[in-house]
Amino acid sequence: MTSMGKDKVTITLDRAKAARARALVGSSSTSEVIDLALERLIRTEQLRADIAAYQQVPPTDAEIQLGMMGDYSGLADETDWSGLYPEEDP
Repeated sequence: MTSMGKDKVTITLDRAKAARARALVGSSSTSEVIDLALERLIRTEQLRADIAAYQQVPPTDAEIQLGMMGDYSGLADETDWSGLYPEEDP
């Protein structure tokens, strides 16, 4: 979204939060920090919406069958994985 036009706006914000955010991302510009924060918020909320939408629609029988296609014999081998990586007690 770097090619999008930008408008100058007036906002009210907590100066301490803005200073902390600038320090965290290494920026001297509050505008840059706000732009970054908005970009991250947009991506996060879009991902959240995508996940919610994905969880609401169960796969169709055709989609399940598509996932079952293929040759998985290469995944089976004689390796004793539990012997190589024994579980450790915490």
